[in-house]
Amino acid sequence: MPATPVTYTFLGPEGTFTEAALMQVPDAAGATRIPASNVNAALDMVRDGSADAAMVPIENSVEGGVTATLDAIAGGQELRIIREVLVPISFVLVARPGVRIDDIRRISTHGHAWAQCRLWVDANIPGAEYVAGSSTAAAAMGLLDGDAHYDAAICAPIVAKEQPGLTVLAENIGDNPGAVTRFILVSRPGALPERTGADKTTVVVPLPEDRPGALMEILDQFATRGVNLSRIESRPTGQYLGHYFFSIDADGHIADARVADALAGLHRISPATRFLGSYGRADAQSSSVAQHTSDEAFRAAHEWVEQILQGE
Repeated sequence: MPATPVTYTFLGPEGTFTEAALMQVPDAAGATRIPASNVNAALDMVRDGSADAAMVPIENSVEGGVTATLDAIAGGQELRIIREVLVPISFVLVARPGVRIDDIRRISTHGHAWAQCRLWVDANIPGAEYVAGSSTAAAAMGLLDGDAHYDAAICAPIVAKEQPGLTVLAENIGDNPGAVTRFILVSRPGALPERTGADKTTVVVPLPEDRPGALMEILDQFATRGVNLSRIESRPTGQYLGHYFFSIDADGHIADARVADALAGLHRISPATRFLGSYGRADAQSSSVAQHTSDEAFRAAHEWVEQILQGE
């Protein structure tokens, strides 16, 4: 009996770095792939069953967290991160045929792309105005419509390569040649990816109350159990000024005793803590685990307490 066909959605249109990330998923090439206009639209397709999983950006090595994604997965119907993908990022400047760099007054692209190319723009096209685009590919494709209110776009090289109506005016214009964006594949809650030994766990922790030491209590749940944090960002909940949640990536899998114990501690402090998933790291780098925080150490400690309670 053939497997049920899989449908993926991603931050579109076609040709975005997000689609390139999706194509790293083993079965994506032969699956149905639906571009979404924004991150919320992609995640909503997963929530309502229109798609089985969505690929969206969550973090960039230059600009940090992608706030649209951090906020979208922190609320609403729960979702699970089941995979992460890393994509090296490079940019080109494109325009319609006949346009020269000296003619450019307005440039469109996604906000994160603009942040990674603004020094090059300042040095080579001083005074150019930024026009926000929903994605790098959408900005480039907008030039083909003829109605674009900008002169050029910053996009991925693959977009320019596949569109004969675009001319590349400059290549490798990123300010940081080592820039990498991290993407996550998100699905509805279900069976967790198996522990690999090189894993990451993502949680959202609302600050229960704004008082001295509140954040330290949260961090202590990880520190005392030897769990390293690879990312922590604060985001406003939108309820009122000063009310925040923390988006956290921790090294390890919820099946690891130290991680499970840390999450249990978080739940005691903040019962609204949201578990977003445990999944293999894209770089396959395992974390260093001290002997006293190993699964064996936790098991031995629980057995010792149990023996005391039983009067042994």
